[in-house]
Amino acid sequence: MTDEALLAQVLTPYKEHCKYLRSAGVTEADGRAFARCEFEIPESCYIDDTGHLNSVEVNICYNQMMYYLVAKSVKEGIGTGFASWTLDDFWKHQLPDILIARFSARFRRPVDPRAFSGEMEFRSVTRRTRADGTPFLHAETAFRYQDAASGRCDGEATLAFVNVP
Repeated sequence: MTDEALLAQVLTPYKEHCKYLRSAGVTEADGRAFARCEFEIPESCYIDDTGHLNSVEVNICYNQMMYYLVAKSVKEGIGTGFASWTLDDFWKHQLPDILIARFSARFRRPVDPRAFSGEMEFRSVTRRTRADGTPFLHAETAFRYQDAASGRCDGEATLAFVNVP
């Protein structure tokens, strides 16, 4: 079930016409956090209608899904890796300190951007230290989008949470 107040706050940094995440549920299994989300892109924020989900929108949707999953995980104590975080930590780090280090997406079949679902999981979240001794969190994630007409896109992303508490 979507935490509407949390979702609204997670999406605050986005322009109104770029708020694509409509609902999200978060679960935990084997110490890993999962999100199941619904998206709607009535009109692309940067290009004329292509008729299908494109790579820019895949990335924007990923960011929104990931931010919600992290915020909900922090709030509810779900998964591992963020146990020492508070929601204040998340809001402080949301934009400047959560970096996509690697991102890949595979389009299997075109996805209708007007109504589609997404899933994401944190496969691992580990604390690491850079050569200069600065700690950061390294996270491996996987995601998938699909629509009612068998459209599908999936991929992986590696995240770095820098300047962590």
